[in-house]
Amino acid sequence: MNKTALFLTLFLFLFSCQKQVEVPEISIIPKPVHLKKENSYFKVNKNTQIYIDTNSASLKNIAGFLVASFKKASGFEPEIVSVNDLSQKNNFITFKLSKQKLKNTEAYTLKVDKKGIIVEAETPVGLFYGLQTIYQLMPPEIFSEGNLKLPFAIQAVSIIDYPRFSYRGMHLDVSRHFFSKEFIKKYIDLIALHKMNTFHWHLVDDQGWRVEIKKYPKLTEIGAWRVNRNNVSWRERPPARPGEKATYGGFYTQDDIREIVKYAQDRYITIIPEIEMPAHVLSAIAAYPYLSCTGDSISVPTGGIYQVNAIYCAGRETTFEFLENVLSEVMELFPSHYIHIGGDEANKEPWKKCSYCQKRIKNEGLKNVEELQSYFIKRIEKFLIAHGRELIGWDEILEGGLAPEATVMSWRGIAGGITAAQQGHDVIMTPGEYCYFNHYQGDPRIEPEANRGYTTLKKVYAYEPVPKKLNEEEGKHILGAQANVWTEFILSPEHVEYMVLPRMAALAEVVWSPKDSLNWDDFNKRVQTQFKRYECLGLNYSKGTTVIEIKPVLYQDTMKVELYNERYHPEIHYTLDGTEPTVNSDRYQQPINVSKTLILKAALFENGKMIGLSTERLIAKHKALGAKVHYLSPYKKYTANDSLTLSDGMTGSYFYNDGFWQGFYGTDMEVVLTFPEKLEFTKLSVGFFQKQSSWIFLPKSVAFYVSDDGENFSLLGEIENDISPKEKGVIIKRFVLETGIQKAKYLKVKANALINCPEWHRGAGNKAWVFADEITVD
Repeated sequence: MNKTALFLTLFLFLFSCQKQVEVPEISIIPKPVHLKKENSYFKVNKNTQIYIDTNSASLKNIAGFLVASFKKASGFEPEIVSVNDLSQKNNFITFKLSKQKLKNTEAYTLKVDKKGIIVEAETPVGLFYGLQTIYQLMPPEIFSEGNLKLPFAIQAVSIIDYPRFSYRGMHLDVSRHFFSKEFIKKYIDLIALHKMNTFHWHLVDDQGWRVEIKKYPKLTEIGAWRVNRNNVSWRERPPARPGEKATYGGFYTQDDIREIVKYAQDRYITIIPEIEMPAHVLSAIAAYPYLSCTGDSISVPTGGIYQVNAIYCAGRETTFEFLENVLSEVMELFPSHYIHIGGDEANKEPWKKCSYCQKRIKNEGLKNVEELQSYFIKRIEKFLIAHGRELIGWDEILEGGLAPEATVMSWRGIAGGITAAQQGHDVIMTPGEYCYFNHYQGDPRIEPEANRGYTTLKKVYAYEPVPKKLNEEEGKHILGAQANVWTEFILSPEHVEYMVLPRMAALAEVVWSPKDSLNWDDFNKRVQTQFKRYECLGLNYSKGTTVIEIKPVLYQDTMKVELYNERYHPEIHYTLDGTEPTVNSDRYQQPINVSKTLILKAALFENGKMIGLSTERLIAKHKALGAKVHYLSPYKKYTANDSLTLSDGMTGSYFYNDGFWQGFYGTDMEVVLTFPEKLEFTKLSVGFFQKQSSWIFLPKSVAFYVSDDGENFSLLGEIENDISPKEKGVIIKRFVLETGIQKAKYLKVKANALINCPEWHRGAGNKAWVFADEITVD
């Protein structure tokens, strides 16, 4: 073989080796602001070094995280070297503080070429976020224990990145169930992995006091423990019996808290402690009964047992002395700018009967107990401001007015956030519909028991924190968003992981990435790689709901339904005769024609097997399909398909949050359907839902009226309910009226509801719900 042929053979061999290098696909969550892919790669091997441009402790700490990851994943422990001039260097990963002004203090730039990786930022926190991006440019095995193979390649890229919002938070309730110090650190690691920067630590509630207060030792000797009723569902737990020993609970010592705060600081995460007041404080009252209006001795509740004396006495000075002493110790432990004081769901009935509270109302010139709560919050706020802190609380703290410094967390929908921003208050958005990760994320028939609500991964990703109602200036008061994890039904660390992952990834992208860059299909593809990272970390995550969404598409005289599942490239099979679908049933490809009333069943399949359970829906093809509905009583919160809900042909399922049940709160349901012309019919019906544990009851009766002019209505008939409101479980009942041959232009349907929960119910006196689905005309 001559030299030319030998050279050509060697070149082709080397070229083929070059082609065989596997470069991981770029899959970064949250999506960077700007990313440009280059036509080369950087190979990490056992000679790769980590450079820092200064010997500062913060840069050593950041570089140390990467060294620890390499060591755990591969056994390779790269050297950290202080280097200022990179011009003659190769095979490096560099963290460099830049003098160049970037978008904000959390911004960073990242460049990968064949020589190495350079991360630059104005501040260490920017470099830390750059590190999280480096991890995601590497194989998922960087998060494993011993499974990362060197060498490996990283795609060459140029990235400019910074967050959209300054506040990006995760909350965890450790009162309902106590979680260990080690798990709290793991939770903080998850927050850091997703480039979020705030941990809202819910340390106090009725069912447990979790922070050691030296001045009041009984808070943890008594308030941190309750009788174990974990074998009973949260809302059904009987109270502790006299003399029964409280063995379930726990608390964090002040040394534990200092350790956790330092751990979070090293990961550029601020911990905001929440010390509830004036309500949600039975654990404190159990320890020190004088804090209540009655002074009665009580035990820490075993679960969600509602007690009317669950509120501090606002009339006694000893209450404020106690709270100021507690907050003083809390502020020594937590350097956060904010101190969260709760302020939500305060039942003020005890204040109406308390002579001390009534005296306070008189002496302070207050009108009622609502203004007394405002006095309470403002007094605590003044104390916090005097100590260089700011008050933050749930949106109920708006009632009665606040100082401009106070920040509001809007959890009861978005209305509180809108009001607060319009009043000039800063706002953290955390509406239950999108941001409560203790809600179901999949089919409640197979998911672990959860709080009422249905918040899928796609729904979280669809959330926009800045309400449309705010103008540009008002919108600046929206600092960001936070997901809340209330743990009534979450007993273990593994269950917490399952509830927050991958929904945390969706919210992280919502609060970091530019609004116009968000794309569900793109995110859904990238989150598949995130799943691999979770697996390498040994995390218990949800792969997404198996529920098949069934959406009606109405035309003039035709009806079609679309099927959807949020999993990546789902395989859906269905039947139209009510039989269970199999892998041999029709596979969904396009919208399905509906020519008559039928029972559609659809299910998700993987590798030839059904995943989860089938979704069933009665689709009603009736004469009033698409009729205009006028609401004489407004629906609330559970909007379903808005004004089309009651005439879109879709009946509800055994889950009231499925998007087909419409909720009416504390009122009758009264609606009028308008037909294009006089309609002939012989039968009317409407469906209702009952789940009394969720305060949803069937109506007492349903009446049907007809009219030709829309003003004068005649009663056709009224159907009485024959099912007791005490009946447990989920009940669906259709109220059917056989009318004989009738003609009408307008149809009015009135459901006579239970306006309030009955006396025997745990929510006695509070407003009740009535839920309706489809009004059919045949």
